[in-house]
Amino acid sequence: MDNLTAAVYIGEGFEGEGVNASHINILIGPRGGPVGQAFANSLSSPSQGHCPFMVIAQPNIPVKPMTLYVNKAEIQGDLHANATWGASQAGIAKAINEALSSGIFPPEAENEWAIVTANWVNPSCNDLDEVYHNNYNACVRAIHAALNYLPLKHDLVALKQIKNPFYTPKH
Repeated sequence: MDNLTAAVYIGEGFEGEGVNASHINILIGPRGGPVGQAFANSLSSPSQGHCPFMVIAQPNIPVKPMTLYVNKAEIQGDLHANATWGASQAGIAKAINEALSSGIFPPEAENEWAIVTANWVNPSCNDLDEVYHNNYNACVRAIHAALNYLPLKHDLVALKQIKNPFYTPKH
C-alpha cells in the first residue's frame, strides 16, 4: 500500500455550549485505504442504537466525498431524532459540500475519498437551528484540523491546563 492510499486525515471539532453543542470526530482519506475500510465496516455493522447512514445534501443526492454519519448518542425521542438525522446531518452536509466546492479537498477527493464522522448530538437538545449551526461549524473545524494535522505539538506543549466542556480538573 503506497502512502497516498494509506493516507488518513484525523480531525476533531467542537462548537457551541449546553445541550445544543456539537462534537465531531472525522476520518478523511482514500477509499482504497484505512478510511475506506472504516467506512465499509461501519456501514455494514450497525449496533444497537447506532445505525450509520450516508450524509445527503438532498434526498437521493449524497455529498461527495461519500460521507458516513455515525451517531455517538443513541436516539432518544422525536426531537433528538430530528436533530440527528435532520439538523446535524444537514450541517455536516453543508460543511462537506463547501469543502469540495471551494477546493479545500483536492480534486481526487470527489470520487476517490471517503469520510467517516462520529457525531455527538445531546438527547436533551432543544433548538434544531442551533444544532445545525453548531454541527456545521464543528465539521468545518474538524476538516481544517484533519487536513492541517492540528493541533501541532507546540500548541499542546503550551497548554496550561487540560479541560473539556464536561470537566475541568482542579489542579
